[in-house]
Amino acid sequence: MGLIACKFGGSSAADGLQIRKIRDIAAANPDRRYIVVSAPGKRYDADNKITDLLYLLKAQTEHNAPYGQLLQVIKERFLGLEADLGIHVGIADEFITIEENLKNGATADYLASRGEYLSAKIIAAFIGYDFVDAAGLVLFSAKGKFLYEETNDALGAELAKHERAVLPGFYGTLPDGSIKTFTRGGSDITGALASRAAKADVYENWTDVSGFLMADPRIVENAKAISYISYKELRELSYMGASVLHENAIYPARLAGIPINIRNTNIPDDPGTIISADDKPQEGQIITGVAGNKDFTVIGIYKNMMSNEIGFIKRILSILEDYDIPIEHIPSGIDTVSLVIADKYLDEKLGDLIEDFEKKLGADSIELYENMSLIATVGLGMASVPGVAAKLFGSLTEAGVNIRMIDQGSSELNIIVGVETKDFDTAIRAIYSAFVA
Repeated sequence: MGLIACKFGGSSAADGLQIRKIRDIAAANPDRRYIVVSAPGKRYDADNKITDLLYLLKAQTEHNAPYGQLLQVIKERFLGLEADLGIHVGIADEFITIEENLKNGATADYLASRGEYLSAKIIAAFIGYDFVDAAGLVLFSAKGKFLYEETNDALGAELAKHERAVLPGFYGTLPDGSIKTFTRGGSDITGALASRAAKADVYENWTDVSGFLMADPRIVENAKAISYISYKELRELSYMGASVLHENAIYPARLAGIPINIRNTNIPDDPGTIISADDKPQEGQIITGVAGNKDFTVIGIYKNMMSNEIGFIKRILSILEDYDIPIEHIPSGIDTVSLVIADKYLDEKLGDLIEDFEKKLGADSIELYENMSLIATVGLGMASVPGVAAKLFGSLTEAGVNIRMIDQGSSELNIIVGVETKDFDTAIRAIYSAFVA
């Protein structure tokens, strides 16, 4: 297969049992040379993620609350791993340093990063790989902007010195050497960066699910797994809520043309899902997946002869800009335009927004459709098969679902429908059943 870079998430590093699975997976294929790890996650439902505890630790210091007991809980978690795995990486000494930095005003980013840092040191020692710190290799500008090319150069040069290495995910450094973290889930990004820097043939992202499913299993019982998906399809499905992988983690791997394989640490023989740059539809596959999001409002604007009025859409967008409101979609007709807006952006602004529309647009009517949901049916195979739209709409009609909005891009990669939220689950099941035998 060639060189493989891997990333193991928090559930894969939660305890000694899970870390032993990492060792076995690494040993099963000598091509798995570079491994990025997250901080230990939950060991059971009522447990806490280490990263959450570290953020809480910072919050307690900021409020001058006693933090000794919480710090000890975090320390004991890592000491327990050290003892369970029969290794010694100086955890006690590391926590002396952490506590000193805490007393000296350590940042939240520094504290949060210690979860990944210590996790990587422990796993590297246990599986016999070199430990390579992300500090000084994953680089940000003084303003906190991530530096792609500088990171690729620094990380590539360092990895070339190591036959096998474990790196902590989630963080890097600013020019002054201080720690800067990505957003939550950022270890996925570090994994993709390491893949690109190492010129890996595959980036394996190991988690607690066996890749992507064609629909939310909470809605569609026994939803089929997706074997192959393109970056474009993944982007569409992720945007609509079907997210297994950190969205920003796609970019470095896509830039280098590296396929991503989503795998399950607990079922290592499952092939999972391959994400690739191949934009050819899989044989016999019309749709790749169905996903959706709730909580939208649709504002329908009607004005006679709208199509002849220059600048009408521009005025609408200008008003939305004044209210700092983004829009999801703008399906339109000759004399109508619909604005699909997530409720979270409207808050208390809706009344004033409508009032401004009435004053500045001179519309004949403005109608509100609240409690709306968007559902995207995505698939590269849709463009080459006649009757896909008819089949989709027919399935919704048969299920008694009223379609309030339709939006299809020119690429025919996806069809988005707006339905009332009360019909959300029914609509997804209907679409899935229409295309999946």
